[in-house]
Amino acid sequence: MENWEEKKHLITRNLQEVLGDEKLTEILKQRDLKIYWGTATTGRPHVAYFVPMSKIADFLKAGCEVTILFADLHAYLDNMKAPWDLLALRTEYYEAAIKAILTSIGVPLEKLKFVRGTEYQLSKEYTLDVYRMSSVITEHDAKKAGAEVVKQVEHPLLSGLLYPGLQALDEEYLKVDAQFGGVDQRKIFVLAEKYLPQLGYAKRVHFMNPMVPGLTGGKMSASEEDSKIDLLDNPANVKKKLKKAFCEPGNITDNGVLSFTKHVIFPLMKTDEKFIIKRAEEHGGNAEYSKFDDLESAFAKQEIHPGDLKASVEQVINKLLAPIQEIFKDPKLQELAKKAYPPPSKSKANVSAVSDEITPNRLDIRVGKIVEVTQHPDADALYVEKIDVGENEPRTVVSGLVNFVPIEEMQNRNVVVLCNLKPAKMRGVESKGMVLCSSVDEPKQVEPLVPPKDSNPGDRIVIEGYETGEPDEVLNPKKKVWEKLQVDLKTNDDLVAVWQGNKLISKVNGNVVTTSSMKNAPIK
Repeated sequence: MENWEEKKHLITRNLQEVLGDEKLTEILKQRDLKIYWGTATTGRPHVAYFVPMSKIADFLKAGCEVTILFADLHAYLDNMKAPWDLLALRTEYYEAAIKAILTSIGVPLEKLKFVRGTEYQLSKEYTLDVYRMSSVITEHDAKKAGAEVVKQVEHPLLSGLLYPGLQALDEEYLKVDAQFGGVDQRKIFVLAEKYLPQLGYAKRVHFMNPMVPGLTGGKMSASEEDSKIDLLDNPANVKKKLKKAFCEPGNITDNGVLSFTKHVIFPLMKTDEKFIIKRAEEHGGNAEYSKFDDLESAFAKQEIHPGDLKASVEQVINKLLAPIQEIFKDPKLQELAKKAYPPPSKSKANVSAVSDEITPNRLDIRVGKIVEVTQHPDADALYVEKIDVGENEPRTVVSGLVNFVPIEEMQNRNVVVLCNLKPAKMRGVESKGMVLCSSVDEPKQVEPLVPPKDSNPGDRIVIEGYETGEPDEVLNPKKKVWEKLQVDLKTNDDLVAVWQGNKLISKVNGNVVTTSSMKNAPIK
């Protein structure tokens, strides 16, 4: 491809935004572009990774020199999403998975450069530049830049503030002209453009993909079990997950299935290839499309049924996954997958692997019903409650609610109970749980949380985005797991209980935990 305008079209098609368009034109008139895409090696790569990979195929077709960065250090800095002891294994898994995806879509690996962050980010020069960066960047700018990328917590670690500056420096150390990422990276890209020149380095061009909705409608996330199709999912699982996919008739704005065709299927099609929607004759027979716009228009007019679209996308996904799964039949890669992503379990062997990750799926929170309540014999402010939490016998729980809830309102009340705290004696009575309440100190107010609608004793309460995995049998008090998680539990403006903004929901029906009247109050 000789014409720079053709190259530019290929480089920028389907992108949401380009920062530095003039600079891009200037470079392309002289030579091919050098570009990098980075991925933090955290959760297992899934089918959404075909979106950036399809774009990387475009860059290569346009003659770009492409570097893929496995950002292992970034994965650790982002609230330890990858624990240090699993970091090398996860990076190895990512490298195998990304190379398998690229092989599946016919991208020649020899045209790519693969780099791990720790190969250069621990060097003397880079470290010195991190210190130089920290002397010009403000805490406000660092926090703002990472707002959509680094997991937000009420008491942020310093590592999360370093993250955006390090990503900016990567552009200089990888010697590229441009960086490619999702539009959620925009604030980091703007920070790079502002601060790299202050260190005497050039401002780069930035390419942004739109945020593609997941199959359930939101951002396709590795932590949302149903919204992601794993690279190793068999055809039965692909069918099951696509069946649940949000794909409303005529809806073209929030449709993960349609977005997948736009950002993966059509860009990967050869010149004379068509996307075929297979249909029975009585429903109009097969429909063929060589342009996404025509498919989108037909779907908007409801000429294409969501079921037929899903069935056609399902076929393509299975075709894309087949070569990857062939590669992963290698026993070494199967062993690597198990070690890099150990299944959450209660076994001692696995405790060390997950001990670094203090995530809310370790909490055993359940709906409970108070079947009996009495005043504590030796403490005026305490109730002793027998609470049915779905076990053979009700649990004894001691709560300091006497001054806030009359005893008659406690009887037969449904509450939300943390069940895996280590049992503790409270004035001589052993308490095997804690009734979770919204609570403020000035003036002192306490209000038990309200369980989700249509819930029953024993129903598990989970935090959105952390639905998978088993809770610890007993939270280790020495590790202060509850204390570290509790600081980010509160109620929001809508009276919904949240952890870091993610709602507490029933695992059974998805309804939310609420509070009666206390907005923005800590949950204790």
